[in-house]
Amino acid sequence: MTKKIAVLPGDGIGPEIVAQAVKVLEVLKADGMAIEMAEGAIGGAGYDTAGDPLPAATLELAKSSDAVLLGAVGGPQYDKLERPLRPERGLLRIRKELNLFANLRPALLYPELADSSSLKPEVVSGLDIMIVRELTGDVYFGEPRGIEVRPGVDGKPERVGFNTMLYSESEVRRVARVAFDIAMKRGKRLCSVEKANVLECSELWREVVLEVAKEYPEVEVSHMYVDNAAMQLVKWPKQFDVIVTGNIFGDILSDQASMLSGSIGMLPSASLDENNKGMYEPIHGSAPDIAGQDKANPLATILSVAMMMRYTFGDEASAQRIETAVKAVLAKGIRTVDIWTEGCEKVSCSGMGDAVVAAMKA
Repeated sequence: MTKKIAVLPGDGIGPEIVAQAVKVLEVLKADGMAIEMAEGAIGGAGYDTAGDPLPAATLELAKSSDAVLLGAVGGPQYDKLERPLRPERGLLRIRKELNLFANLRPALLYPELADSSSLKPEVVSGLDIMIVRELTGDVYFGEPRGIEVRPGVDGKPERVGFNTMLYSESEVRRVARVAFDIAMKRGKRLCSVEKANVLECSELWREVVLEVAKEYPEVEVSHMYVDNAAMQLVKWPKQFDVIVTGNIFGDILSDQASMLSGSIGMLPSASLDENNKGMYEPIHGSAPDIAGQDKANPLATILSVAMMMRYTFGDEASAQRIETAVKAVLAKGIRTVDIWTEGCEKVSCSGMGDAVVAAMKA
């Protein structure tokens, strides 16, 4: 059966890193895997080509594909556009349109990168966390939202910005089940992160997670307020196995966790619907400051292809083949600038892609 993959390079370094991931897919294709790839525009590229950060043609391509490979969106040249036309709105819309409610963000430290972590090696060595972030609810999508003029604290009219944090129990339940299922395949430990001491939305979150926990008696469940979780990720990160949390908390915590692994350029992600159709992308942004310079680290994007093979296509062998190639490259001391240390070989974005391809063929 042919695997249909929508390739959406996006903006900034997106085209550069996606090109390296496509090289990996081409290796699998050359070795007999039936893969069909088609490219579409999203983000600023979508606005430039069609006046829309998520053109209708791109959305249709994504809906008709089995999986989506995404680079990154955004750039300073789009900052003055009206909010609905900004690149990030295209990203939020495609997640919503495809019902990609479960975002899987692994934070894994490769032994060779222990010195690149922002923490001491003894604190992070062996780190292996899976953050499960709810992706289509919360304050990013809640209504009402906007900016309007209201009376200020002194009674004078002034602008007020407002957003609504909102979760239904069904939204919490479905992402909690995804997290519990993953915990069952790992260390059978799950930490639910929220702010139930302050937010009613989080109070409901905790109640629903406790209800779902009854379906998974083998999983040890803990609860942690988000501010404490942020501190604990720095103090003692290896206490965590699976973390499940809401959209905004997950956004922040997963970026924080990325620095434990040496570089945000190392972390892939998967965003899944109820049938494991997914969009796969690095968790970093478009890095416009280095765009077009062949400096970006493509490993997060390449590892996102491994996640695609594992979660959407159920092809564990191909997933492990890609991951093993990445490990082999790192073991040889091959590094992009963000993870380079003295004594290692510094390579470009395309050079790293070529090194992974060579390792896959070895």
